[in-house]
Amino acid sequence: MTQSIPRRRFVRELVLALIAVVPVGAASVLGQLATYPNLIPWYASLAKPWFTPPSWVFGPVWTALYVLMAFALWRVLRAPGYFAGRRFAVVLFGIQLILNAAWSWMFFGANSPLLGMVNIIPQLLIILATVAAFARVDKAAAWCLVPLAVWVAYASVLNAAIWQANG
Repeated sequence: MTQSIPRRRFVRELVLALIAVVPVGAASVLGQLATYPNLIPWYASLAKPWFTPPSWVFGPVWTALYVLMAFALWRVLRAPGYFAGRRFAVVLFGIQLILNAAWSWMFFGANSPLLGMVNIIPQLLIILATVAAFARVDKAAAWCLVPLAVWVAYASVLNAAIWQANG
């Protein structure tokens, strides 16, 4: 009987990890399906501002951000006790994740920096709301989303500059 408690705890942690990792991984894959086929020639042919990072930067940055997102969600899901705002925080997280994947389809898939702007501004606002909601449940989880907020803020400026340059 004493072994069943650690086993149940392990199974619970594994299930929570899967609940965190699977949707984040799916968002990453869905975004890549729209992005990669449109890097060349469409994205490569766009006029870009001087502060556009080299293409090789995006893969490692997004990999790190997705890992941090999954870890943050896992922490919120496994936080002890009852938190009235946990469900709301998880819903916000889901919305920002959907917007994250949709941006790739709007910007790259539709070849439209304008549609990217239509997505990325609300996406940034939802990310900021998610950070605040996560902070009420688990401060470390909230801090894990701060790099995402910073990157998407930067990406918003970059998206706007690309839209302006390619009107």
